[in-house]
Amino acid sequence: MEDSTQYRHIVPGPSPTSEGSPPRDTAVASSSQWKKRVSTACLACKKSKRKASPGVFGVVAAASCCDYCSGVPPCDNCRAFNRVCIFDESLDQRRRVAAKRTVDELNYHRNLLNDLFKVIRSADESQALRLLDLIRSEASSEQIRSYIDDTLTAMEGTDKGTRDAVDKLQDIRQRISIEGVNPSFRRKVMDVHYLCDDAPFKVPARPWTSVTEDDDLVSHLVSLYFTWDYPFYSFLDCDVFIKHMAAGKLGSEFCNPFLVNAILANACHFSEFSEAYVVPGDIMTKGVDFLAEAERLRDAEEGGAVSLATLQGTLLLYERYSMSENDDLGYTMLHRAIKIGESLGLVGDQSSPLNPKDMPKDRAVSLQRTAWGLFQIDTLVHTGFRRPSLVSRVNVSRLDRDTFTQDELWVPYPSHRAARPAYISQYFDESCTLCDLAREVSRTFFAGNPAMMGPGFRRRETREDLYEQLKDWHDRLPDIFDPSRKPPPHIILLRMHYHTIVINLWSSSTVEDDETPTAGPSAGPQTPESESSTGKYNPSEVTLASARAISRLTRLHRREFGMSRAHHFALYAINLALFAMLEDSSFDVLDHDFLSLSSAFSIVGSRSPLGRNLFHIFRQSVRAKHQGHRVRSSSTVPEDLRELFDEEASTRTRWDEYAEGLQKLDSDERYRGRMTDGEQGRTRSPRNFPGLSLFDMLDRYESLSLGKDEMLLERAKMDTG
Repeated sequence: MEDSTQYRHIVPGPSPTSEGSPPRDTAVASSSQWKKRVSTACLACKKSKRKASPGVFGVVAAASCCDYCSGVPPCDNCRAFNRVCIFDESLDQRRRVAAKRTVDELNYHRNLLNDLFKVIRSADESQALRLLDLIRSEASSEQIRSYIDDTLTAMEGTDKGTRDAVDKLQDIRQRISIEGVNPSFRRKVMDVHYLCDDAPFKVPARPWTSVTEDDDLVSHLVSLYFTWDYPFYSFLDCDVFIKHMAAGKLGSEFCNPFLVNAILANACHFSEFSEAYVVPGDIMTKGVDFLAEAERLRDAEEGGAVSLATLQGTLLLYERYSMSENDDLGYTMLHRAIKIGESLGLVGDQSSPLNPKDMPKDRAVSLQRTAWGLFQIDTLVHTGFRRPSLVSRVNVSRLDRDTFTQDELWVPYPSHRAARPAYISQYFDESCTLCDLAREVSRTFFAGNPAMMGPGFRRRETREDLYEQLKDWHDRLPDIFDPSRKPPPHIILLRMHYHTIVINLWSSSTVEDDETPTAGPSAGPQTPESESSTGKYNPSEVTLASARAISRLTRLHRREFGMSRAHHFALYAINLALFAMLEDSSFDVLDHDFLSLSSAFSIVGSRSPLGRNLFHIFRQSVRAKHQGHRVRSSSTVPEDLRELFDEEASTRTRWDEYAEGLQKLDSDERYRGRMTDGEQGRTRSPRNFPGLSLFDMLDRYESLSLGKDEMLLERAKMDTG
């Protein structure tokens, strides 16, 4: 028998009638007051839990998010903090729920594939060809599924089992994420749907940003930036930056916290994850926490020594501000970047040429990319808004276009499409050459300065000569840039850039006027000037041909990569092409190129505040053509575009919300342009204005994205001495 003394005696608890024991009914009442756990928390509460500090939420920060979300929209927390409350039950990752959802989605895709084969095998040839046309035209999964359903139902001999299967799949379809007119977002980088994604660049969050400690999130955003944003301008060297960021050492000339946070703020535009938002699903809040950090770091650098990373970060802020409604800071950042470039000796007539051969390799290649990247941005912006470019000279030689190797690939992260050759070096060199020609266009036709043009200047001959130089550049592009080879997006955008220059060059010519223009720098996008109609080229035909070329390039981009991650420049090119078509005397709302561009615009425009505002202006301008009767009688116009084009439509649609933010155009006399009411001369609200010309649209575009260039007068005086 074991010795019981080795065990500790346990004191019995109080009996139910003991003094100090709570009565039974009190204990029951106490337990009923415990907070009930809910199945799913809202997205804002989930994000708040990740970012919460004990000083703000106390013990709540350490608890499960379900412990402090009431579970009913709008939840208590969202009401208290005045947040948008969004519940997404599809993000519930409990094993049983997630497994059922995965099975449902696999069944959906399996049945879709089986039904696709059945239509191809059994339907009439015309029905099968219609299905093939839908697929080739980049129709959404929902549209293809709907057509298959209709075809199967109409086919003679369709068995009841197939019809039942179609009916059962109706609810599941709604869960499948497809590209549409509103941006989507996902839970986080390691969502079960994206476990197979491997970010091309692995970099640490610390010590570069205080917004997050999540290395996976930072790697995801940096990879998005170098995939979708970086190649178009390439104003920093990817390899040098990644090497120094991965090292995690502060004090580098090629990577600092300001630059990193500016990259992360821009990259959020291309991300679908909820971490890219401050309020999940609200595009107005995409990347604003990283932007605030970048602005704080920029202000801390004020007055200190400028560096290459500071210049690069400033250019990134220009990009960011140009897509938002952030206090007209676009031109401010661009001018600041030019001044930094001048102080570093990269650009400007006052500086001596720099010799990259005398520098370490990392510094040499970084200086070359940044100097010529700055030149490209300055030229693209000012030519695009019909102003004279400011950078007169680049003091660093170009990169060798032959540094490319066949192993250099562009990987369309995070999609699973095949990688393709990047051709970054050839692209960068061709883009610089195109910008050289664009600078001549901007300084010749948009400066409004007779000293630049000379006494014998003749517009028509000069315009034709520049156009022929542009055409020669386009015709000499290497075969590897041919659209039939399905090149990466930046090469497609390079061709779009060419066509936007052509449109801006020719869209201003209508009647003969070979006289020297009036003196004084331009005050905004230039209005149509006089031009002879007897020249070698028909301006309307050339302009319309370039608009249609942009439509074809947009279809290629959409077919290969979608439009949800298209670079910001695609918004400008598509918008310009649409207004060029609107102004043509033969405009037809049912034109295939016009409808194709409008559909792409609805996707690209929905991704930013600027895009939504521009889309509203476009909508009003289409309705001003009064071709809604043709839309109503046509079966080729998608339903969402019917709502857009029909001027007699009275029901409120999602497009009406895109007018929010246009109040900015009423806030300053400089922004109102010629938006007047005919003979009465009354200024019309930008919300209700019936339509704009191409030149008025460019003026609104500039005001909404960059503000007004207050430094243009001063810079023009400096240029003319």
